[in-house]
Amino acid sequence: MKVHYINILLFSLPLNILVNIHRNPFSTHYTQTNRSLCECELYMPNYDNDPQMKEVIDNFNKQTQQRFEEYDNRMIEKRRRCKEQYDKEIEKIILKDKLEKQMAQQFATLDTDIQNDAIPTCVCEKSIADKVEKACLRCGGALGGGVAPGVWLFGTFAVNKMTSALTAAAKEYATQEGIKAGVQAVIEKMDNFLPVMRLHVQGADLINESNYNIARGIFDAFKIAVDPSGKGYAAKTLDPQVYSVLSKGETAFSNYVTAGDNAYNTKFAAVKVHELGKVATQTTPLYSAITYSVIAIIIIVLILVIIYLILRHRRKKKMKKKLQYIKLLEE
Repeated sequence: MKVHYINILLFSLPLNILVNIHRNPFSTHYTQTNRSLCECELYMPNYDNDPQMKEVIDNFNKQTQQRFEEYDNRMIEKRRRCKEQYDKEIEKIILKDKLEKQMAQQFATLDTDIQNDAIPTCVCEKSIADKVEKACLRCGGALGGGVAPGVWLFGTFAVNKMTSALTAAAKEYATQEGIKAGVQAVIEKMDNFLPVMRLHVQGADLINESNYNIARGIFDAFKIAVDPSGKGYAAKTLDPQVYSVLSKGETAFSNYVTAGDNAYNTKFAAVKVHELGKVATQTTPLYSAITYSVIAIIIIVLILVIIYLILRHRRKKKMKKKLQYIKLLEE
């Protein structure tokens, strides 16, 4: 059986060869036809009269001329840029030389002040603007932060204290005047409505500032005046009018107390208004003077602050320029 398999396989090989005969390669050679320049009429005068050839030549000439013009324009622009760059470099070099000279002069003006503690401090010459700026700052700070509030605070405090003292004195004076008026009113009323007092005691000895507005006080004083021995006011030996007044007790003197209080209030109010008006007239100019002083100081402070701001702005501009110069030098 194995032998048959081998024969079958060997037989299939020649069959496959016979079937694929059309795959045998076959190539046909191509013969190239060339035409040499010697066969062309290159130098015939017909090319000069050819319109297509003329058109080609004209286009070539135009394009060539356009390219040359563009090249010339580019070269002109490039030369201009190079010239500008060259001018800028020259300006930088000149500016650098000037700055070096200026900085050398400024460094020459510097000085070192060495103290005993061997701490080097640079003492530089200051301009008038810097000195004025610092002076304005110090003056403005002193006036605005110390003098103006001090003038307002201490001046107002002193005037307030003086006003308080004058007001208290005015009230005290009004009180004394009111008491005098109350005592006088009680005495006059008792003289008019209690004639018995003229016989036994004087009103000025009986009525004073401690009892004119107290019914009990007037009653006690009157009892002591009419009965100095203390035997008793109910005795029949007393004057009938005195006995009648003393028998009523404190109620008999309430009308006199009311009259004294009314007189005291009226007099006190009138004197108080009058005296307080005097105090206001005396102290108002002081407040006005303090206010004017503070306003003047504030105006001066504002002027100094404005000057300081102007000088500071100028100094900042100078510092910016110096920083720009230093940057240019570093570049």
